Amino acid sequence: MPRALWWLLVGMALNVTGASFLWPLNTIYLHEQLGQPLAVAGVVLMLNSGGSVIGSLAGGFLFDRIGGFRVLLAGAMLTIAALGGLSVWHGWPHYAVFLAFVGVGSGVVFPAASAYAGAIWPEGGRRAFNALYVAQNIGVAVGSALGGLVASYSFSLVFFANLLLYAAFLFTVVAGLRRVPLLPPPRKKRSGEAERAPSRSAGWALALLCAGYGLCWLSYVQWSTTIAAYTRELGIPVGQYSLLWTINGALIVLAQPLLSAVIRRFMPTLKRQIVIGFFIFAVSFAMLLGAHSFAEFAASMIVLTIAEMIVWPAIPAAVNEWAPPGKAGFYQGIVNGTATAGRMIGPVIGGSVADLFGMKLLIMMLALFALLAVLAALLHDRRLPKRTENADEKTAASV
Repeated sequence: MPRALWWLLVGMALNVTGASFLWPLNTIYLHEQLGQPLAVAGVVLMLNSGGSVIGSLAGGFLFDRIGGFRVLLAGAMLTIAALGGLSVWHGWPHYAVFLAFVGVGSGVVFPAASAYAGAIWPEGGRRAFNALYVAQNIGVAVGSALGGLVASYSFSLVFFANLLLYAAFLFTVVAGLRRVPLLPPPRKKRSGEAERAPSRSAGWALALLCAGYGLCWLSYVQWSTTIAAYTRELGIPVGQYSLLWTINGALIVLAQPLLSAVIRRFMPTLKRQIVIGFFIFAVSFAMLLGAHSFAEFAASMIVLTIAEMIVWPAIPAAVNEWAPPGKAGFYQGIVNGTATAGRMIGPVIGGSVADLFGMKLLIMMLALFALLAVLAALLHDRRLPKRTENADEKTAASV
């Protein structure tokens, strides 16, 4: 693995750790500290997510124009400026304004990081994206745990700690990536590798794949919204619900070696990996139909986490393979924006369906969404240039 990629991984772990200090506490702070109704808190979070979607598209577009290093710098500096303002003025309505700009800045960074990872280590295939996924999840686990601890002393310290971690991210980018070529040279085509897709064919593939990706993110976010409320209705304590996310984080980090072996053996192509992952998503939601105890929810969470580990890093890796020359960043921006949009509208759709028709129907709908994602993944490469016979064998498995 190239040294520059290690710098990027460390930087993104710091970046996500900082973000994870804040995002689990936003609703609590808005409602309990600023006295805003939950509906207003929801609007503020949608503004943050909307800013992230805009930032994702802008970051991906700019990556193709000015290169990854400058885009990461711009995203980090915008986020630091917004967090600096938030550290000083965190009352109402300043909090909402600064949080929207934090969304834009962080949105700029993520697609640029994905495109940069693929450009730094093109011969690594999906391994670069899987390493980025693991680094980000380490940040989520550390940041979520430390954020609550710091908030128990002072919410002001949360803002300041978040600012320091983004500053550390900026330092890491400058120290480790400033000598990496601004626009990495086009990679050499490996033996047996598919030709790059024409823009129209690649656009069709991107639309289908992102449709499935967005549906699965819309479903996944229900675990932190409607399904969380459902566990309380069933009498499952909050502590046990929190343990479900501990299981999720532990599996993502600890089960990587075993899952890598399984992927190498049974999922030699990215298409197969995505299809199987989406199908496992459907199975995890189907398991919730009869779930009433913590053990049953834990079993569903384990299956969900396996699906997540298979699919989330595979989508940007697949897009990186067939994105047209000069559009890798823009395509990664659309991928990241799709995930953010799913997280943004998921709670609204899930809450509305649960209120009107009940949780059983919502869970069936989530399983159906995952099956539709399977269909989209099966069809997405119909118009793409075909690989030669040995191409799939040369595709690297995840780390």
